Amino acid sequence: MLKLNIRRRTHREAELDITSFMSLMTILVPVLLLNMVFSHISVLKLNLPGLSDASVASAEENRQLELVLRQSHVDINYPAGMRVKRVPHVDGEPDFATVSTVLQEVKRQLGEKSIDKKDLVILSEKGTPYKTLVSAMDTARSYRAVVAASVVDAELFPQISLGDAPGEQMLQATAGK
Repeated sequence: MLKLNIRRRTHREAELDITSFMSLMTILVPVLLLNMVFSHISVLKLNLPGLSDASVASAEENRQLELVLRQSHVDINYPAGMRVKRVPHVDGEPDFATVSTVLQEVKRQLGEKSIDKKDLVILSEKGTPYKTLVSAMDTARSYRAVVAASVVDAELFPQISLGDAPGEQMLQATAGK
C-alpha cells in the first residue's frame, strides 16, 4: 500500500483592515451632519376649495377677501369683485409693503364691524413667479408689529386659499353691467 503524505492546510481567519473605512466615516459623518443643519423645510398650510351647494357657494363667495396678483399691479377686493385698492408695482416688483398696510386697514375695518375674518383668497395670473406667490402668502398671513417694546408677528389672514385670477376683460365687462 502506498502511503501518501497529504498535508492539509489549516484555515486561518482573514484579518479585516478597516482603517480606510474608518477614515471615510470620519470625514463623511460630519459632512452629512453639517448638511442636515443647513437644509430647512418650510411648510405652507393652504386651504383647497371644497365641493358644496351652488347657492351656498355663491352667497359665501360674495363675502370673500381677494388678493389678485396681476403683471402690473395687485388688486385687493372685498367683497369678491369689488376693488378696495389697486397697488401698482414698483420697479417691476409687487409693492408688498403697501399691500400689507391695506390688508391691515381692511382687517381693522372688519373688526370695527364685528366681523372676524381669517380667510383670504389669492388669485394669480398664469406665469406668476413662485417667489411672488410665496411673498404674497407671507404678506397676507401676518405683519410685524411692536407690542410692549418687542417686535411680534401679528395675525392678518392665516387661512389662505389659492386660485386663478379672472381675465381683466371679464372684469371690465361685469363692471359695465
